[in-house]
Amino acid sequence: MTGRGIDQVLPHPCNPGLYESYVSSASDYVRLAESMNGPIPKPVEFSYIWGSALEEWRRAQPDVRIVNLETSITRSETYAHKGINYRMSPENSACLLAARIDCCVLANNHILDWGFEGLVETLDVLRRLNVSTAGGGRNIAEARAPTFLDVAGKGRVLVFSFASTTSGAPSRWAATHGKAGIALLPNLSDSVADAVGGQVEQIRRPGDIVVASIHWGPNWGYEIPDEQRRFAHHLIDHANVSIVHGHSSHHPKAVEVYKDRLVLYGCGDFLNDYEGIAGYDEFRDDLAVMYFVTVEPDGRLRGLEMVPLRMKQFRLSRASPEEVAWLQQTLDREARTFGARIEPSRCGFELYWNRSKR
Repeated sequence: MTGRGIDQVLPHPCNPGLYESYVSSASDYVRLAESMNGPIPKPVEFSYIWGSALEEWRRAQPDVRIVNLETSITRSETYAHKGINYRMSPENSACLLAARIDCCVLANNHILDWGFEGLVETLDVLRRLNVSTAGGGRNIAEARAPTFLDVAGKGRVLVFSFASTTSGAPSRWAATHGKAGIALLPNLSDSVADAVGGQVEQIRRPGDIVVASIHWGPNWGYEIPDEQRRFAHHLIDHANVSIVHGHSSHHPKAVEVYKDRLVLYGCGDFLNDYEGIAGYDEFRDDLAVMYFVTVEPDGRLRGLEMVPLRMKQFRLSRASPEEVAWLQQTLDREARTFGARIEPSRCGFELYWNRSKR
């Protein structure tokens, strides 16, 4: 899932020419959303944005909840000169508590939009909220370190977070021994995969479930680059990674099961600020997916349930039958490229694949 909370932004990625001057308030985006879908109540509770997702979490009762937080939580004024800058007011960070988020992965191309000061403040805010982080830190050791999520009676989930330069993450954002930053992958070569795998193997213990969360690739399009697929397979083959959690695309992309391990090549946005802004409409970036993954104790995939939702009035709501059908058909088309299929289920969609014989 990708969350973008914004308080102050520069021109929008869907239409960079939409604003010629600096936008000083997110209320401009609220007005755009209201022009499309009607008035948004004010004020709202911190739980408002999650809408129908809260019902699904109550139903599914997941052991851990992991999101890609693609925004700084800061009052920093040191914005990066990159054209599109996201930030959320620290006062609004309680929305993460309303959803009981366990872990925010931070290695992406927006977490340093407001400078190294913004990243450090983000880390401090999340620590006060008792929300775990991975992928960003005050130095390279902290940025590369996984977060450990203990699941009572079941074991540990280790979450590693990395950003690829293919997502637009600047190379200067890489953390060093003396500088804050993110865990940045310079490329998706076998040698880099070996380095990541070696790091995983040094830390993991028998029975651990390992999630490799990777921000990679462009925002739009369904193509899966060969280098992404090789990288994901390499982590599964050589580091026994259970789930590759890929993101960066603003819409859901293909799902693959490789040796009974799940690869999500692009989860799409879960919440964004695009409502009322035209562009790339064919990808239906207003539709979101919740991914409920169940794994065996040895890390093999047991099942994947996908719940479709729609972003409307800056809130997640139920998708219409027509939207559900479109999304299921689209994701099924992409999954069949990798030998899997997505079929309707009681709560949305379900993944089917040929399980390995053991």
